Amino acid sequence: MLAVVFPGQGAQEVGMAMEFVRSSAEAREVLDEVDQATKLPLSRWIAEGPADVLQRTEIAQPAILAASLAVYRVLEPRLSGRVAYVAGHSLGEYSALVAAGSLALGEAACLVRRRGALMQEAVPEGAGGMTAVLGLRAEEVVRICAEIEGEVCAANFNSPVQTVVAGEREALAAAGVALEAAGASKLVPLSVSAPFHSPLMIPAQEKLSPALADATFWDARLPVISNVTAQPYTSANDARALLREQVCAPVRWVDCVRTLVAAGVRVQLEVGPGRVLSRLARKIEPGLVCASVEKPADIEGALARVEEALV
Repeated sequence: MLAVVFPGQGAQEVGMAMEFVRSSAEAREVLDEVDQATKLPLSRWIAEGPADVLQRTEIAQPAILAASLAVYRVLEPRLSGRVAYVAGHSLGEYSALVAAGSLALGEAACLVRRRGALMQEAVPEGAGGMTAVLGLRAEEVVRICAEIEGEVCAANFNSPVQTVVAGEREALAAAGVALEAAGASKLVPLSVSAPFHSPLMIPAQEKLSPALADATFWDARLPVISNVTAQPYTSANDARALLREQVCAPVRWVDCVRTLVAAGVRVQLEVGPGRVLSRLARKIEPGLVCASVEKPADIEGALARVEEALV
């Protein structure tokens, strides 16, 4: 079986998906629709930058969604109905829901723009952050964070040896000292402006809830793997509830990938900017075949890899 996965924040870069946009009317239509829905010149910022604008959370999130789905719109007819599951890392779950027919593109773009703005507003800039911890088991990271005074917690379980922690600036610094003392091989501060997927996002969760309640969701045509539960769902009501919970809950990406493999998925196809999810999947499940499509030149090789693995 084949699963398609979509990237989250951090994958953004000037020029992403633009080769598809220049060569495909379908890809152009995606960016046009997102521009119209959000009333932002996202397609221009994606094409031309400046990079600092594209880094802003409320811009990065709809921009990544638009770029990912522009690529998927071109690729989807070539997959011949072979996709069994979809998933996405953090905001990528919105891309997955659009791909699964649960959420309209324009509505998803407006939701993630609102989500990004609220997540940024929840904590004053500079008062919190996120750090990737390499070389320690997730259980050890969770234990150490629980012993730190102040708010700091595991926010992304990305691979067996990479867990991202989020929290208040002082607590995050104290956790870093303790994590290094416990044997972490490397600490990498992330270039994000707030401690996402932590209890510090409760104000954002509360303010996003009305927008999710008012949005139109349909039951998904394909099962979507939840970041929160790491289990598949198709219900429109589940989508709404899980996206609300996702704002504060950690991203259980390790469990998401393992759920796919346990369900019989043999190939993960990453669609959109970057190849982060492919690198993580190889660490989580080394036997999983990974392919990615970021540019038109990637398509034939990725499809050949998918076909070979599914024979």
